[in-house]
Amino acid sequence: MARNLTMLTDLYQLTMMYGYFKNDMKEEAVFDLFYRKPTDHISYAIMAGLQQAVEYIQNLKFTEDDISYLRSLNLFDEEFLSMLRTFRFTGDIYAIKEGRPVFPGEPLLRVKAPIMEAQLIETTLLTIINHQTLIATKANRICHAAGSGDVVMEFGLRRAQGPDAGIYGARAAIIGGCSGTSNVLTGQMFDIPVKGTHSHSWVMSFPTELDAFRAYADAFPDACILLVDTFDTLNSGMVNAITVFKELREKGHEPLGIRLDSGDLAYLSKQCRTMLDEAGFPNVKITASGDLDEVLVADLLQQGAKIDSWGIGTKLITSEDCPSLGGVYKMSAKEENGELVPKIKVSDNPVKVTNPGYKKVVRIYNKHKHRALADLIMLHDEVIDTEQPLTIFDPNATWKRMTITSFELEELLIPVFVRGELVYDLPTLSEIKEYALQQMDTLWDEYKRSRNPQIYKVDLSQKLYDLKTGLIAKYKNYSEV
Repeated sequence: MARNLTMLTDLYQLTMMYGYFKNDMKEEAVFDLFYRKPTDHISYAIMAGLQQAVEYIQNLKFTEDDISYLRSLNLFDEEFLSMLRTFRFTGDIYAIKEGRPVFPGEPLLRVKAPIMEAQLIETTLLTIINHQTLIATKANRICHAAGSGDVVMEFGLRRAQGPDAGIYGARAAIIGGCSGTSNVLTGQMFDIPVKGTHSHSWVMSFPTELDAFRAYADAFPDACILLVDTFDTLNSGMVNAITVFKELREKGHEPLGIRLDSGDLAYLSKQCRTMLDEAGFPNVKITASGDLDEVLVADLLQQGAKIDSWGIGTKLITSEDCPSLGGVYKMSAKEENGELVPKIKVSDNPVKVTNPGYKKVVRIYNKHKHRALADLIMLHDEVIDTEQPLTIFDPNATWKRMTITSFELEELLIPVFVRGELVYDLPTLSEIKEYALQQMDTLWDEYKRSRNPQIYKVDLSQKLYDLKTGLIAKYKNYSEV
C-alpha cells in the first residue's frame, strides 16, 4: 500500500531545491537524522519507521498534477519544473535497523546524495521516523513495566491523531513489544494479530446485562471475553459473567476472560480473581484497560493486581507524556572540489551544536555477557583495534573517561540505498518485533527504568571530537586555551 508522498514536504524544501538549481549546485551533501533528548525520563528510543521511509524513497517522483500545482504558485520557472519530471533519488542511505534501541545524538539515518535530493527528503523522513520511533519507544516502556510484551495490546486507534497515526502508530507499538492491536487495517496490512472484546453500548442495547452476555457468548462461544463494569462490576457484571461462563461450559466451550475498564483496578481485579477461582474458572484471564500507561501498570502490579493482560489506548498511541521525539536532520558534510568537507552548525545552545563529518556509529559490547557498554560516533574511515584497550570519554565533560578491555564492536548504520538502488531486504513486522526483543536484552536494566534511568554513554572518538572543537573555534573566532 505504498503511496507517492513526494509533495508531503515543507515549501522551503522546494524553494531551497530551486535555489540550488538556479546556482547549478549539483555536488553531494551528507545529512544526519538524529534526535535530541526529549525528556529527562527517556534514556533510549526504539528505532522504527524504516520500512515506510524506504517506500517513500522508492516512490519519490513528481506527477504532472504536482508540477501543475507548483507552477500555480508562481515561484518556479519552467526549466526547474521540467527537471522535476525526471527527478529521482540517486544517493545513498544508511540506517539503523528497526527495533534497535538508539540514543540521543547518534545518526539514525545517514543520507549522502546530490544536494537537491538530500534536501527534499528531509521533512518526510523526519515525520515518518519521528512518529514511529516515538510510539515504539512508548510501547516498549509500557511492555517493560508489564513484565512482558505478550500481555500488552494496542487499543488506541480512536484516540490517534488521524488515520495514519492510528495505522503506523499501531505498527510501531508492535515493534515496541505489543502482542496485537485493535486496528483491523493495521492487522491486514502487516499480518499481525487483531484483538478486542465488546463495548459498553453492547450491554446497554439489551434488556439486561445477562441477556447481553448470553448473546455475545452465543455469537463467540470460543472467543468469549466479557466487559463486566457497565453497571456494577462485582454485584452485577461478575455474577452474570460467571452464569454465562457456566452455561458455555455446559455446551462444551471454555470462556477466555473478562475485561475491566474502570474503577479501582487493583482492588477489582483481586476480587474478580477470587470470584472466578471459586466458581471453577482459574484459567479465565483478566484484562484491564482505561487510560493506562507504564507508571499506572507498574503501580497496579506493585499493589498485587491480578491482571493478566493490558489494553493500552490513548497514552500509548499519543505518547501522552512525551508527544514529540524531537528528531532533526542536519548537514554534516558537503562536496567541494571532489572531496567531502565537514560542516557544523554552531549555536549558543550547546545541545544544538552538531557533529560534523561523514560518520558511523559503533556499539561497544562486553565480550563475555554481550551487554552494550556505550556507543561511539566516529568518522567513517576510523578503525578500532579490538585487541587493544579502548579509552572513551564524555564529550561534554572530557575528564569522565573509561578504559574498556575484552570488548567487541558492531557498526549500527547499514546500507539501505546505494546509488539510488534498494540493497536491504525488509523484514516482516513479526521479525522486527522479535529482533527488538533480542536487542533489548543487550541493555542493562539500569537503562530501562521508567524513573531516573541511568544515562547510556554516547561518546565521540578523539578524532571527531578534535574536528568538532576545531570547527567551533574557527567559526567562533577564538583559539582553545
